[in-house]
Amino acid sequence: MAIKPILFNTEMVRAILDGRKSCTRRICKDANEYTVPDMDFYNADMRTYAVHNFADKEQMEQLSTVERTCPICPGDILYVRETWGISNLDDERKMAYIVYRASEEQENEGCREVHLPDEKFEKMYESMAESEPEWHPSIHMPKEAARIWLKVTDVRVERLQDITADSIRNEGLSSLAVHCGDMEIALKEWENLWNSTIKKSDIDSYGWGANPWVWVIEFERCEKPEGV
Repeated sequence: MAIKPILFNTEMVRAILDGRKSCTRRICKDANEYTVPDMDFYNADMRTYAVHNFADKEQMEQLSTVERTCPICPGDILYVRETWGISNLDDERKMAYIVYRASEEQENEGCREVHLPDEKFEKMYESMAESEPEWHPSIHMPKEAARIWLKVTDVRVERLQDITADSIRNEGLSSLAVHCGDMEIALKEWENLWNSTIKKSDIDSYGWGANPWVWVIEFERCEKPEGV
């Protein structure tokens, strides 16, 4: 088991908190038109899986099979990095409230008291607004500030466009089209959501139209591990 961070935007954090999201897709950068990932060769002890290398796009002539490290594996624990801030700082006690953008209107879910190490928050002491928190990007969230912990229950690889209606629902989309099973509209909504997460410079490689290989990571919420 490994403990790793994972980033989610505010909309997806709310979907996790609401219990609507139990799955996420991430680019599998080991794969391309000539390289096919294969989790049937997953080695839990080594945390590796196989990729098959072909000489042609039609995958008629296989050249080799090699092992690659699986970035997230079944049984791993993930802590969610989300947009966050610091409020009500008490410098004498070295504590404050961590607040979360996804829950800024929810008093109970939206903040928690934490004791802060000086070296990690010194700059924030100086810049914190008096009336409201200064929001910080999810990528800058330290593990100590994480409130959502996830246990990975399954990992597989598939083409992005192989997603099903149930999978779109498990990704956290909650539109009428998704719940009514209107796959055509649901797919379009998913396409728009996916493309909104891809840099413009990478759309041709990793956008919906490119149909890239993706990691499909299924998870369930869990408690923070002891000693972490």
